[in-house]
Amino acid sequence: MHNISSEKYDYIITGAGCAGLSLVAHFIASGKFSDKKILLIDKAPKTENDRTWCFWEIKPGLFEPIVHRQWQQVWFHTEEFSKLFNISPYRYKMIRGIDFYRHCFDLIAKHSHIEVLYEPVQEIDHAETSVTAGGKKYYASYIFNSILFQPPSLKQHEIFLQQHFKGWLIETDQPVFNEAQATLMDFRVSQQHGTTFAYVLPLSPNTAMVEYTLFTKDLLQSDQYDEGLKNYISSFTGTQQYTIKEVEWGVIPMTNHVFSRGSRNVINIGSAGGQTKPSSGYTFYFIQQHSRAIADAIIKTGKPFVPPVHSKKFIYYDSVLLNVLATGKMKGSKVFANMFRGNSAVSILQFLNNESSLGTDLKIITSLPFRPFLLAGIQQL
Repeated sequence: MHNISSEKYDYIITGAGCAGLSLVAHFIASGKFSDKKILLIDKAPKTENDRTWCFWEIKPGLFEPIVHRQWQQVWFHTEEFSKLFNISPYRYKMIRGIDFYRHCFDLIAKHSHIEVLYEPVQEIDHAETSVTAGGKKYYASYIFNSILFQPPSLKQHEIFLQQHFKGWLIETDQPVFNEAQATLMDFRVSQQHGTTFAYVLPLSPNTAMVEYTLFTKDLLQSDQYDEGLKNYISSFTGTQQYTIKEVEWGVIPMTNHVFSRGSRNVINIGSAGGQTKPSSGYTFYFIQQHSRAIADAIIKTGKPFVPPVHSKKFIYYDSVLLNVLATGKMKGSKVFANMFRGNSAVSILQFLNNESSLGTDLKIITSLPFRPFLLAGIQQL
């Protein structure tokens, strides 16, 4: 990586995860930032395939070259209802963490105006627009921060759940997967801990990423995730003979807490800036929207200030669903079963991407049980 050449930059980006690297990539793709000095700071190099990002979109995005697999057919399962959905014109896409990191750092290496510093970020000073990392201060015109330094302090009507998951990339002895069909949600697993489902991303007839996922307040013990994965694979994939090739584990906040968008010339990005979809945990697609909007705003106005990605309408919808899940007004498996039984997959994907019309919203809302959602809706006003 490039040597650190100064203490003053046009832009400093703290955190080289999805949000920080996406912003750099959008800056580079625009071709309009070659005269700007940019510093990217993270505590250590990204060398492991530590996560998988999934999202859906119609038009190919900036990271299309590194999409590892994509599907137009997805399964939804509960004990009472199963259906294979064609999601055209959407495609459900998967990007491996290591491919994303390599792609972004290969881009950065070609641009001498972008420097990378591997030190832990100790402090961000909003008043003087500076970052302290490794005991040294660095100054900028603007700082883009993706680090959540402390858990949010919840206010009235704010709910905090966690999407926590463990995934195994497995290789089976026999061909058991249809690589043209992904499993988006499978609720045919025990619901004893709360809203729990598996999803399957087939990469070949013999390999797939299998994820065991929960939407709950508390995390499980490590061996409970393993047990959930073992039970699901043996019960629903048609095999008990497999090898675990890779393991991933993660926690994503699911909250209607209003994260600070920053202050003065410090702009929060990624989950720290509220880009995670509160009711689903999906983040990648919204980070791309936010990154593109920031780059466009700087090009047009010289300043990176942009409207929120999540509108008030969708924040309210998310708050109502979080209320239902957090209070147990209705089981999550039943909520999603009603949603998928009564609507097209395209409508649901539009809704979850915050891109649906009011008419589509009303159709989805009326497919859900009236009483628990009415009560939750009143409580979230």
